[in-house]
Formats: sequence, C-alpha cells, structure tokens
Amino acid sequence: MRALLVQAESPPTYWGYQYSLPYIRKSATLPPLGLATLAALLPTSWELRIHDLNVEPLSDDAIRWADAVLVSGMLVQSASMQETLARARRLGKRAVAGGPGPTTSPDAYPEAHHVFLGEAEDRLSTLVRALESPDQPAPRVLSPAGEGRPDVTRSPVPRFDLVDLSRYATLAIQVSRGCPFSCEFCDIIEVFGRVPRVKSAEQVVAELESLRALGGRGPLFLVDDNFIGNRKAVARILPRIAAWQREHGQPFDLLTEASLDLAGEQELVASMIDAGFSAVFMGIETPSTEALLETGKKQNLRMDQAEAVERLTHAGLEVFAGFIVGFDADNEDIFDRQREFISRLPIARAMVGILSALPGTALWRRLDREGRLRRDATGDQFGRPNFAPAMDEAALLRGYRRLLAELYEPSAYYARCARFVAEAKMLSAPLRPGSLMALARAVWGIGIAGPRRRHFWKLLAGSLRRGLGGIPRAVTLAVLGEHMVRYTNEVVLPRIDETLAGLPAALPASEPRRAVAS
Repeated sequence: MRALLVQAESPPTYWGYQYSLPYIRKSATLPPLGLATLAALLPTSWELRIHDLNVEPLSDDAIRWADAVLVSGMLVQSASMQETLARARRLGKRAVAGGPGPTTSPDAYPEAHHVFLGEAEDRLSTLVRALESPDQPAPRVLSPAGEGRPDVTRSPVPRFDLVDLSRYATLAIQVSRGCPFSCEFCDIIEVFGRVPRVKSAEQVVAELESLRALGGRGPLFLVDDNFIGNRKAVARILPRIAAWQREHGQPFDLLTEASLDLAGEQELVASMIDAGFSAVFMGIETPSTEALLETGKKQNLRMDQAEAVERLTHAGLEVFAGFIVGFDADNEDIFDRQREFISRLPIARAMVGILSALPGTALWRRLDREGRLRRDATGDQFGRPNFAPAMDEAALLRGYRRLLAELYEPSAYYARCARFVAEAKMLSAPLRPGSLMALARAVWGIGIAGPRRRHFWKLLAGSLRRGLGGIPRAVTLAVLGEHMVRYTNEVVLPRIDETLAGLPAALPASEPRRAVAS
C-alpha cells in the first residue's frame, strides 16, 4: 500500500501567525503531529508520505502516487479537507477523512469513502482491512469498537522523519489527552474524555530525542489541551525533561496550554521553568463571574484571574490567552469590561472570539433543546454565531468588532508588550541558529521600514532596563504583533463588517433574542 497523509490547509487565523512567519523564514506554525502519529501506527509494510497543505500545494502527481489518501483536519479546515477528498476520488483513489472535524461532524465529509472517528491507537485494523481489500464490504463510518479510550502509553514515537521540520516555526509533541474539567462549550472532554491519559517520561524523552536527532531546535509546543490535567503524572515527568534538556544543551524552548489554576501550584510552576518552559496559553474567557458559572468554568474562580496572570508572569511564563464574548450572561457592557480587564494585564496576545457551539458539546446539546441552534458550525469566528445569541446579534457583532479594534490598535498592543517586559522574570535562553538574521529582518521590517517603528523602538528601549535578556522577548513580541495587528485590521474587521452588512433586518421568530430557561 502507498498512503498519502494530507494535512488540510487552515485559513488565516490568530493562531496561524501568517504575517509573522516571513521574519523567521518559516512556512507554517506547527507540523502535522496527528498525521506523524498516525504514520507510526500504520502497517510497517506500507509506504507513507506526509503532505502539509499549509506548507505547499498538493499536485495531482502526488495524489496519483498513492493508493489511498488520508486527510486530517479540524472543522475550520473543512473546506480544504473536502476539496482534497474530492480530488482524490476524481483521480480514482480511496479517500479517508479523520481527525477532530470528522470525529465530531462525520456527515460533513460526503466526499470520503471512509470517515474514521476518534483516536487511532489500537483501533486501525478495520481501516487497514478496508484499504487493503477495497472489494470487500466495509462500513463507510468507521467507529472503532471496544470499551474505553486508547492507552497513550502504547503510542509510538511519531514519524517525525516524514516531516520537513525546518519549514515550521514551532515543533510539537503531545504528552497527555483529556481534561478533568467540564466547560460547557469545550469539545476536548467529548473527544478525549475527562480522565487525562498521560504518556510515560520515557516516551516523552524519546520523542524529544527523535526531534533533536533530526535537527530540531528552538520553540516546542506541548500541544496538550491541559498540560496539568494530571498533576501528579506531570510532576514526575518534568524533572526528566529538565535533566534531558541540560544534558543536551537546552535544545528546546517549551510552551504549552494549561488551566488558570496552574498559578496556585508554585512547585509545578518552578518545575516547568526548570524544564525550559517560557510561555503558556490559558483559557481565561471572561472577567464575568456569572458567565464563568453559566459555562461551568469554576476552576477560573478559585483565584483572582488577574492575580493568577501576574503570578505566572513574575515567575517567567508569558501568558497568552483566549477570551470569549457572547455568553448568555453577557450584557452589552461586556466589551468594555473585557477591554479594561485585558488592558491592565501583561497579556500581549489576547485571542478573543464569539462563543460558538461546537458539535457534541454540552453547549450544543443545551442550545438544541432550547431550539436555538443554527447547526452550521464551521469554526468561523467572524460570521454570524451558529446559534441565536441571548444578546441582540447586531450589538454582539458591533461590540466584538470594537473590542478587537481597540485591543489591536498598535499603541494598545505594544502597551501590553511593555507591561510584560517590565514585569516578567527574564529567563536566559541559548542563541539559536538564525536568530541574528531574524533580528536583522525585524529591525529592518518593523523598526525601519514598518509603520509601527516608533512603537518598536520604544518597546526595545524599555526592555533594555531589564538587561540584554529583555531584547529577545521584546523583539519576539513585536514580530508576533505584526500578525496580530495586521490580521485584525486587514482581515478580521472587514470580515465582521461584511457580516454586519448582511444581517437580516429582523431575526426570525424561531430565533429568540433571549435565552430560553433550561
């Protein structure tokens, strides 16, 4: 068998950093870790290739080489998945859809011969038989049988050798799957469960070593949806990572995702710093206690959220965070409250979205009972919400637009950067290959030729007060800001304007403006 594993293309997003990548001469932000893991699980007799559409287009010749084309992606990548699956079918190839999008919305991919649901470990035999014996009957939707979820301690080292690591800004591994919390809008607990499953320290070190042996260096994202979901297990793994990093000259700068209550775990934070972590993404969501209670995110109420961010910043971790507007509990003052809350914190990268009902979530089920679903979940944050919001829809979109415009006005973004540089503990990091050239491109592109040069030099001048260690972090934030500012103003705001212009004059009677009581 020859199998072509295709990573679907993402549209521009805040996570894509498309406007920042040219400064570091990279093609995409993250490699296709899911496909590299899948490749390690497929039969060793198969010949495999991985193709990432975020790096380069897919030719017909590449498809003709394969017997089967396996396409993976999220809901936001559905258009790219559907196009690739259709091309494979036209060229006479077996087409398979898998990954997060197909798992939660299997009916969205009619172009696929087979749709594989869920995780792959110990579950691929039916798919393998279907592809190796296409003349034998096989179900179209492959929902692997068996009780429970796969044991991640049996997951092999991903086939990083099938990926050109040099094309990516940040490398990636995964340590755990699942999250112990019950946030109403989150599909992680639906896909991966509420009991975090954690790899062994030996597995994690083996994956790090595999990346290092292939020449991997620099930023490395541990893509766990909540890295501290199983704190005891993580506490055992971190010292092993730290020892490995020291033994090999600190090849990786680590970042991850974690819940906000990490700030109350001082020993865990110290262990993360010792292992080489410098940043963490957190779902802060909202300063509204009512909205947090409504959505079941009680872990964000265990400590003052602003204090939690300050603690982590002072320890040396950059907090970049997600925020949501459009909860049922939100009034039209939420936009000012969010802006004021974010603006007084050292969170340069504040990713704000309108609440979306993802298929299969508790939020989806509740809104379905209330008759409020519009059912066209696509991951698009800038069109109409996929449910009838409690707030007037036009007011929600106008407030969201204003909030993003204010947060990513250059002086506002750079003020948050300056706050971080002034407050953060500066952590030392080795000079990476290409760092000086990236610095030169940033100085020229932002500091000399760019429209934000005044903000750039002001930030660098402020960072010098922290010593030379402040310069790399300041320049990194400026480079990231090129994406955040440009993407907001050149793509996002015009998209929201288009949505506002297309709103119906009045909502249909079946789409209530206020929430129906559960």
